[in-house]
Amino acid sequence: MGGGAVLIVEDETMILLDLESALEEAGFEVVGANNAASAVAAYNANPEKFKALVTDIRLGPGETGWELARRFRHTNNVLPVVYISGDSAAHWAHEGVPNSIMIAKPYFMPQIVTAVSRLLNRLSTIDPS
Repeated sequence: MGGGAVLIVEDETMILLDLESALEEAGFEVVGANNAASAVAAYNANPEKFKALVTDIRLGPGETGWELARRFRHTNNVLPVVYISGDSAAHWAHEGVPNSIMIAKPYFMPQIVTAVSRLLNRLSTIDPS
């Protein structure tokens, strides 16, 4: 699925690798980051490269997934965001960015692929004018 990469931010290595594999198998280009600082560095190096963000909420020291999404939305106010979390879903209504999706852990990988696809499809129907 051309046109840019999905930035995946997950501090648990095995989960990050699983997410990368699932999205790559679905045809997406992916860039993985295991913490917020790495995600910010990758994004800031080439913001136009990214067409979606998939992020855990709790990422260890540094910014949370909530904060990353808000930061990246300053550059791209329609960037599709999929949040994943084991315990933060209840906070999505007031912490999450508009037009995002929250998926609670444990989840099945097809849920992530479907969420990214749904947001990208919705984005493609927005009139750019």
